[in-house]
Amino acid sequence: MTDDTTTFFTWEAGARIAVRDLSGEIVIEANAAGLKTLAGHLLTLSRDGTPDGAHLHLEENNGLEEGSASLVLERCDDD
Repeated sequence: MTDDTTTFFTWEAGARIAVRDLSGEIVIEANAAGLKTLAGHLLTLSRDGTPDGAHLHLEENNGLEEGSASLVLERCDDD
């Protein structure tokens, strides 16, 4: 949700998300709740009023499973 100043990212119960870097190929593995969570994060970033550069850091033990590569979701409106 956004309230014009703060962006809130919500998590589905039981969400599991892992990000793997397999020799330059990035693989995002997630259960159904994790996929819904990621979709929600992307929709939040896409909403009208969300500023260019708004982003979310996902890291091992901060949203991602142990052993995951870090992932940043960022809005970029540059052409």
